[in-house]
Amino acid sequence: MLPYNSLLEATAALGRNLTVAETLWFNYSAKKSDYFLFCHNILFLFIIFSLVPLPLIFLEIKRVLPFDKYKIQFNVRLSFKEMFKCYKDVMFMFFFVVGPLQLVSYPSIKMIGISTGLPLPSWWVVLLQLLVYFMIEDYTNYWIHRFLHNKWGYEKIHKVHHEYQAPIGFAAPYAHWAEILILGIPSFLGPAIVPGHMITFWLWIALRQIEAIETHSGYDFPWSLTKYIPFYGGADYHDYHHFVGGQSHSNFASVFTYCDYIYGTDKGYRFQKKLMGMRESTNGANQNGRSHKTNGTNQNGRSHETNGTNRNGRSHEMQDYKTD
Repeated sequence: MLPYNSLLEATAALGRNLTVAETLWFNYSAKKSDYFLFCHNILFLFIIFSLVPLPLIFLEIKRVLPFDKYKIQFNVRLSFKEMFKCYKDVMFMFFFVVGPLQLVSYPSIKMIGISTGLPLPSWWVVLLQLLVYFMIEDYTNYWIHRFLHNKWGYEKIHKVHHEYQAPIGFAAPYAHWAEILILGIPSFLGPAIVPGHMITFWLWIALRQIEAIETHSGYDFPWSLTKYIPFYGGADYHDYHHFVGGQSHSNFASVFTYCDYIYGTDKGYRFQKKLMGMRESTNGANQNGRSHKTNGTNQNGRSHETNGTNRNGRSHEMQDYKTD
């Protein structure tokens, strides 16, 4: 709640006129508690989890021709019933794990110094803080994710997330409750180390989840804005990790690729890309650049044995490299 009763008081306290953004923020937040503002995250997450994947679900069901060629695991398809089940499972975790976790974590937000007042941070401060949050989350998530691929971590916890070996947007937050709690730590570390404004915190939570949905989309669109972000992994990069599944010792990073490159955990992925390039140069490619033979997919569209290559230059032969 802002310590001003009017715009005139806020103007006098700042010693200048409020910007348009600050005026809007004052009008919206002046009489609202900080706790209420913090709880907006629950609404934002519900909207993101429910609405952002819908265009991808439409493409998956309708197989719209101009976009269908960008499907990564082309022969693996989920029915609407299967995708809706995934959404229901995600919502169950949202209402019984994610939501309550948000409600009880407010004291930690106050402790680290997330502000709700005026002045608002400049746009470049917001961008720099978001970049720091992404970098910190990516690095810590890399090591936690890598730990979850040991025998105990995978069988007891992380295996749930890998049930969808051909990921869809709804499956981005689909995980064991313990994994949701564990991976909440990397998301919190950035704001804890570099605390910012509540608006920045909202943007961070929203953008991270939207990025995860895009990464799990199952489609590699060439016009995606993320193609222009240096060291960004993207859907094709993370899809390889899901395809290999429990055997995967590649592509652990959640957003960027630098950790996998530095620690040598992208060798399997790079080998497959190189192998596919050699095959295309000798054998050529079909009309879509895809020769994708899939054997053994269960009713949930989760492929367990695949030979051949897909459109994105990946030879899916379950060959991966462990570098511990």
